[in-house]
Amino acid sequence: QLQLVESGGGLGQPGGSLRLSCAASGFTLDNYSIAWFRQAPGKERKGVSCISATRSSTYYTNSVEGRFTISRDNVKNTVYLQMNSLKPEDTATYYCAAKRRSMCGSWGAEDYDYWGQGTQVTVSS
Repeated sequence: QLQLVESGGGLGQPGGSLRLSCAASGFTLDNYSIAWFRQAPGKERKGVSCISATRSSTYYTNSVEGRFTISRDNVKNTVYLQMNSLKPEDTATYYCAAKRRSMCGSWGAEDYDYWGQGTQVTVSS
């Protein structure tokens, strides 16, 4: 069964850090570009960051640039999202998604083949 499983969400303090993990099972991530999306209550799902299959090029939406870092470990078949300098507006359910493309390309959610179940991140003091 092809599956993505996120972990690492929870409660974070403003200015603090959390690290999300996205582990794949049933397939290897080597040939997939992987993205993190997030969805806050009442809002649409939006792309946050992406790492390409080719050369592991990374991309970030403006609101997280300089605070979040995406990385991949193909040996562990896992992608990470390190979130630093957390803000209350980062509060959302975070999803990882995979598409069998060498490059990240557009942020369109419809382009992604596999999705995780989501992990909740709440930033509050």
